Amino acid sequence: MQDNTSSDRSKSGQLSDASTASPSSRQRRDGKIPLTVWQIGLMMFLMNTAFVMTYSFSGLYLKHAIGVSAIFIGFLEGICETISHLMKLLSGMLSDYLGNRKRIMICGYILSVLSRPLLAISNSFILVFSARAAERFGNGIQGSPRDAIVADIAPRKKIGASYGLKRSLAYLGSLCGGALGFYIMKWTGNNYQCVFALASIPAIAALLILLFFVKEPNRFDHPAITSEAPMPSPKLKPKFSFKSFRYLSSAFWLLMLINFIFMMARMNETFLILRMNEGFQPDPMFAPVVMIIFNIGTSISSYPIGIVGDRFDRIKILFIGMAFLIIADILMFSAMSSTIMCIGILFWGMQLGTTQNVFVSLIAEKVPEDLRGTGLGIYWLINAISAFVADTLAGFVAHHVSLNCIFVSSGIIGVTALLVLALIVNTIQHGFRSRKR
Repeated sequence: MQDNTSSDRSKSGQLSDASTASPSSRQRRDGKIPLTVWQIGLMMFLMNTAFVMTYSFSGLYLKHAIGVSAIFIGFLEGICETISHLMKLLSGMLSDYLGNRKRIMICGYILSVLSRPLLAISNSFILVFSARAAERFGNGIQGSPRDAIVADIAPRKKIGASYGLKRSLAYLGSLCGGALGFYIMKWTGNNYQCVFALASIPAIAALLILLFFVKEPNRFDHPAITSEAPMPSPKLKPKFSFKSFRYLSSAFWLLMLINFIFMMARMNETFLILRMNEGFQPDPMFAPVVMIIFNIGTSISSYPIGIVGDRFDRIKILFIGMAFLIIADILMFSAMSSTIMCIGILFWGMQLGTTQNVFVSLIAEKVPEDLRGTGLGIYWLINAISAFVADTLAGFVAHHVSLNCIFVSSGIIGVTALLVLALIVNTIQHGFRSRKR
């Protein structure tokens, strides 16, 4: 019974592709990056500016102004990231079910905007936690629908480039946020609350762009290129159910296994700030410098990797990204000067720009079109679980051993992920190619 249903769904999807593929739609599939991708990139530029203005100082604010220990900072960051990624799963599934991604994004952006003034008036761990949770909650709500819109409208041959452009604009915003945070702290005499309050301005601007300029796409511009699972018919409304997971291929789940292991090596950048502050730059005004260097690494890697990934095997590029993380851990562990530490932070940013582009582009390219939000949501949920483990482990190691030793545990997990990928890379590649249209 299941096989017949699957066959009908697959045939329906193929007929739909053939009947709706007009010359203009084929041109869009292979043409330039759409204006909506640029608009979303600008939104992310502004929102990341606001995020880094607050995020750069939240760990130091908790440690120096409120007196919170490193282990509790790690717990806070882990919980906040878990909230964010869990909401990315639910919002992704909901956007597939409703067929409208913009409305869900608006709800997320409103929450993110409101979290900034709340953080500005926070004077206790509970209030800081509430503000950070609200910000991450909003980020999670808008994350998967936003990425799914890009997958819906990106030209078939420009998926990686579209994601790379979006992410590069986002990381340029992070650079801007780091620089603004640095100068505002200098100008106000290390006034954390002033920085947090001013971060509301770019966040509001991002919300306005979403409300008045970004349009909900009317249809998918391209289907998934390959999938082990049959393509559901576009005429069938997806159900808001976890049973839809069965339409995701085994190659997808193996890729998520690699992501799960690798992300456990990627502790929060707050620990990089704390390490730099403890070892080389005790003035909290220099905290945004870490984020500036980190985002330079992500900016210079994300878009080029997207272009390269559109032409070559994306999975093999994962090896490069994982190698960047291991190099970063070695440099930051052995750093005897701020210069070596900064080089390590640069590689830390490059590994994120490389691996995240590959994972998201593969999901956009291989997952059935009406399950893209779900596939992206699963990816972010797995990131949430791994991030919680990574941050909790880093906080434990920093508290009981030293901040420097967090790079040892990160490096060991990174090497493990690299070895597992080497063992199953052929299986993943074969799975993604097995039903090539």
